[in-house]
Parts: sequence; C-alpha cells; structure tokens
Amino acid sequence: MAHSRVAIVTGAARGIGAAVAQRLAQDGFAVGVVDLTEDSCADTVEAITNKGGQAIGIGADVTDSAAVKAAVGRVAQELGPPTVLVNNAGITRDNLLFKMTEDDWDSVLGVHLRGAFLVSREVQKHQTEQGWGRVVNLSSTSALGNRGQANYSTAKAGMQGLTKTLAIELGKFGVTVNAIAPGFIETDMTAATAQRLGVEFEDFKKGAAAMIPVQRVGQPADIAALVSFLAGEESGFISGQVIYVAGGPKD
Repeated sequence: MAHSRVAIVTGAARGIGAAVAQRLAQDGFAVGVVDLTEDSCADTVEAITNKGGQAIGIGADVTDSAAVKAAVGRVAQELGPPTVLVNNAGITRDNLLFKMTEDDWDSVLGVHLRGAFLVSREVQKHQTEQGWGRVVNLSSTSALGNRGQANYSTAKAGMQGLTKTLAIELGKFGVTVNAIAPGFIETDMTAATAQRLGVEFEDFKKGAAAMIPVQRVGQPADIAALVSFLAGEESGFISGQVIYVAGGPKD
C-alpha cells in the first residue's frame, strides 16, 4: 500500500531537530518544520528548499493542544497526511533539587512529555488511516540519571515509557515507535550547560570526548542518520526500542 512521504519534526529550528528535518528532506520527505515561532523555522526551511526539498515552517507551542491540532492540520492540508513524526522538542531548566522550582519542573516535563503526547495523538490519526507510520522520540542518556537534571532526566525516562507503550498500541496499524537516547551532542543546549557550569565550551567538549570511546562528541548529523533509518521502510520490524547513541558501549 502506498503511503504519503510527509514528516513532522518538532523543535526543528536548530540543533538535532534542524539536522533531522534536513536529512528527512534529503530522503524525499516533505517536512513540517515545527518550533515555537514560525520565524525561528525559517533557516531550516530555507536549507531544505535551497536543495530542492519541500518544507513549511510552523510556529506552535507543543504543550498547547489547540496549537498542536492546528499545526498538524496545516501540514496535512499543505503537504499531505503526515506518516513520520519526530518528537524532538525539548528544553532544559537545570538545577540541583533544592534549587529547582516547580516551574522548572513543570516546564521541562510539559514540553518533553505533554508535547510528545499531544503531537503523537494528533499524528497517529493520519498514520493509522494510511496504514503505515514511524514515530521517533528523542530521549537521552540523562534518562539514566544526571546531577542537576532531575526534571530533564525524569522527562527523558518518561519518553522511553511512552515509546514502548505507543509501540504496543500502534503496531497493528503498521506504525513503529522507537526512541533515540543521545549522549553528548554538540548543540546550543550543551553550550548552555557549559555556560551554566562556568566552563569554556571547547574545554567542556574536550572533557566529554575524553570519556567517550570514539574520542569525540556527537554531532546532530549523527542522530539524523539514525532517524533516517528508523523512518524508512527497512526498519519495519524494529519497534518499542530505545537506542543509546553515545559513541561507545559503556552506556
């Protein structure tokens, strides 16, 4: 059965999300580039269209159910029914437990977990109608615990539980659901972490690389390559899996 080649990537204005959106466009998908504001999506959309791909930028707060419904509806109307979803949107509000505020906690869990839930719920309608689909959720090695990230670690662990449950529920409709748990990836988010710790980013990266078996930090393109595989036809027997991408076996 033929199905549409349309993908939605959340948090796609920069970093991992931007790299994933561009890679999926390279693979032949029309891409709905979703981030908090439409203007912030412009660079990613331009990078895709400049190479002959098709993409639209959509501003949406993924914690707002009405905004999510409108965003997915616009993708379906302008590009076609979305069959691939990458839940990448996320934020950090790092702090030690005794300093962490309720807003720090709620904001991080809201974007990661409520956001993934809302977008997945909306997209699955199109996937099940098409009889085919791929959902890739972005978790993290921080799901195993990380000092100063009680909120983020909990959210990323929750993404793994959501992944396994959706894989069970959606599998009979031809939809696979998997999670990728990156280690250290060079992005604005890790740069912000270095700044919070008072460490020069280059030194921060060197310290991280020294603890990684392949002796380098990850790049957004490393994650995009795995998303490309999981979003394709050949990954149809892989579902409910959490794949740790940390440059070596220790994680």
